[in-house]
Amino acid sequence: MKFRSIKGTKDILPAESAAWQSVEGVVRTVMADFNYREIRTPVFEQTSLFARSIGELTDIVSKEMYSFLDRGEDSITLRPEGTASTLRAYIQNNLAEQSPMVKLYYLGPMFRQERPQAGRLRQFHQFGAEAIGSTSPQLDVEIIAIPIEIYRRLGISDSRLKINSVGCEKCRPTYKELLTIFLLNLKDRLSPESHLRIQSNPLRVLDSKDENDIRLTATAPLIKDYLCQECRTHFDEVRRLLGAINLSHEIDGRLVRGLDYYTKTAFEVTSASLGSQDALAGGGRYDLLVAELGGKPTPGVGFAAGLERLLIVLDKLGKNNFIETSPDLYLVSLDEATRQWAFVKAMELRGKGMRVELDYLSRSIKAQMRDANRQSARYVLVVGEQELKSGRGKLKQMSSGTETEISLENIAVPQ
Repeated sequence: MKFRSIKGTKDILPAESAAWQSVEGVVRTVMADFNYREIRTPVFEQTSLFARSIGELTDIVSKEMYSFLDRGEDSITLRPEGTASTLRAYIQNNLAEQSPMVKLYYLGPMFRQERPQAGRLRQFHQFGAEAIGSTSPQLDVEIIAIPIEIYRRLGISDSRLKINSVGCEKCRPTYKELLTIFLLNLKDRLSPESHLRIQSNPLRVLDSKDENDIRLTATAPLIKDYLCQECRTHFDEVRRLLGAINLSHEIDGRLVRGLDYYTKTAFEVTSASLGSQDALAGGGRYDLLVAELGGKPTPGVGFAAGLERLLIVLDKLGKNNFIETSPDLYLVSLDEATRQWAFVKAMELRGKGMRVELDYLSRSIKAQMRDANRQSARYVLVVGEQELKSGRGKLKQMSSGTETEISLENIAVPQ
């Protein structure tokens, strides 16, 4: 074969599309229930946008982004995540002038040059939401509740919620100094990646997946123990509100967002069905990010979740039983004259909202019936010269074999 899909990408074939469409439908329904409106941003942006929002020293920016120079010698990047593009659009289009509270959601492909593995492709798909304009802990809990409600409606019962507070620009600097002192005593034993992070981004060392790093930092100071009064009050209220809506959670002091514009709440929703890489969704508050990207100081909170990972969980839980769309009616033709009639009639019925299929290969009646069965057509109408002359035919229900005589002029199938 001359051409193949690029490593780390995957064709979503028609047999899989029903699951994708059904899941996306639930996402859109839940977002509407929470009054979030969809935003669709370009799949590529200026590279500097992601460097500012994600951080120059993160793995995503330094190792994983698909960046290139366009013909104007500008550095362009395929979007690796959705928050930066959403906030850029919020600032550029002055959405704050339309409403002091803006609630947006997105759904689409993202791009990172990672090592391909289950649930982690180089072109992958995310849905997410951003609530911009308020510091209220209620908004944090609303954002947390959205992915959990989506998973609940899809039948996922093994999800777990982890939360933490990463403090703010007032209390985090003191904590970072304490953590850095602790880590410097371990620097020769930490992984090379964590070694580099000690000075540049020490909080990210706590996020290391290296087993030796995890063991060495087991007694590291945690930011939840060094919060200022404002952050402590906010975190306590988030926890109280989670309890008020019966969302169980656990505090994970190692759950961090290492960049300075992330503030207060950080959270992650996991599923045991995913194994060691168990994150389904994650997010948090970023009260300083809009200003970092050139907008007016505006608080915000959001989350992102992977669609591929969600579909893996649904498969493992036996919940991926979405039904592929099938024809309401299959028109079986016996000769050239009826093939011409069937084509015109099919176009007419499709215009009325009926799903109709017919044979384009001039096959035998037996082969056409097999094709109708293969496509799970609900009804079949066989039309020959006699049916055309009389203007009547027999509509066959495929599941029961029951036949009903109908007029060819006014074809309708029971719902």
